Amino acid sequence: MKVAVWTTERVVGGRKALLAILLCLMANVVSAQSQTPVSMADQRAKAVTQVVLGILSYARWPVEPVLLRLCLVGPTEYTDDLVKGTTQATGRPVSVQRLLADNPSIASGCDAVYVGKLTAEERTRLFAALIGHPVLSISESDDPCTVGSLFCLRVSDEQVSFEVNLDSVARSGVRIHPSVLQLSRRKPAAP
Repeated sequence: MKVAVWTTERVVGGRKALLAILLCLMANVVSAQSQTPVSMADQRAKAVTQVVLGILSYARWPVEPVLLRLCLVGPTEYTDDLVKGTTQATGRPVSVQRLLADNPSIASGCDAVYVGKLTAEERTRLFAALIGHPVLSISESDDPCTVGSLFCLRVSDEQVSFEVNLDSVARSGVRIHPSVLQLSRRKPAAP
């Protein structure tokens, strides 16, 4: 009888150990799966920050701001790294704040606007408010880059590129170095 009990306890204990090992393995798989998208999102956010800071460093305003005021308008996907606060390569600090699209202080309180997802109506009102003000605009959403924004980001897992709306640049009052305009023409690297 003792042998049977001992064997049963051993089998039950073995099953519990096996179950515990399987649970640990499953937890590691789930953990690895959840970390992959986060790290990819972090990489995209860092890449977007580099591109945005690069664009800003090649822009010249009629009156150069000592503190560059970057306003985030609308829901955005890739600005986590920008929001943490940053400084341009030139040493100029960048102040980042979130504003609603219809905030009346956007035109006077922002040197640059990073535009997230907005309705067509909100975009129209935003860009109408910016007319006549030297404000650089960068659009995150996947728009055709034909109305409003000076720069339109193209974010993928491989790289962050951008398009330039030359008509908007000409009307903005912000001068953009020709090197940035040539970078926008660069084709993505072939896989």
